[in-house]
Amino acid sequence: MTHDLKTELHEAEARLLQELRSMRRGLRAQAADESDEKLTVGQKLADIFAANLGSWRFIIIQSVILFLWIVLNVAAFALKWDPYPFIFLNLVLSFQAAYAAPLIMMSQNRQQEIDRKKAENDYNVNIKAELEIELLHQKIDELRAKEMLAMTEAIRDLTQHVKNEKLALASRARASGAKAVTSPKAPAAKAFKSPKPAAAKPARKPRSKPA
Repeated sequence: MTHDLKTELHEAEARLLQELRSMRRGLRAQAADESDEKLTVGQKLADIFAANLGSWRFIIIQSVILFLWIVLNVAAFALKWDPYPFIFLNLVLSFQAAYAAPLIMMSQNRQQEIDRKKAENDYNVNIKAELEIELLHQKIDELRAKEMLAMTEAIRDLTQHVKNEKLALASRARASGAKAVTSPKAPAAKAFKSPKPAAAKPARKPRSKPA
């Protein structure tokens, strides 16, 4: 039973990991599809503008344009479309800043919405993982309880076996002692047997004296 429970626990862990991985992948794919499908033209333009505006390519291109604008207006003798102090250039840059800030904010708001959905998906995955892990903990506690019960029963059986062995040895010892008491012994009267009378010795004949 314990081995079956361990096998079931291992299978449950593997199934949990597989479900969590598939769930996370599905949520990510779903979020990506929803973000791609629900994008409007303005949101796409805002993303493109924000992506290009925050790059070194935009900085280099803008720096080159400003340098040429200033040089051409300062060095040109015939045509000066924006002479010093470059009022038209300031107007263009003001328009650029006025439209760049809202576009960047639009892109950031949409990115925050995407991040919020990802956080929500991660929260759902974490809740499911917490529930599954709690179920695994319950199974582990059940396994531990069954192992403790089996160990207790084994100790009880071993103790009972030892007691039975001791009782058997004691009964054998008592039986052997009883047999030794009831076995016949040599009568003690033989030790006090009266001694037999000694046989009478024949009388010696007197020797005749010589004449």
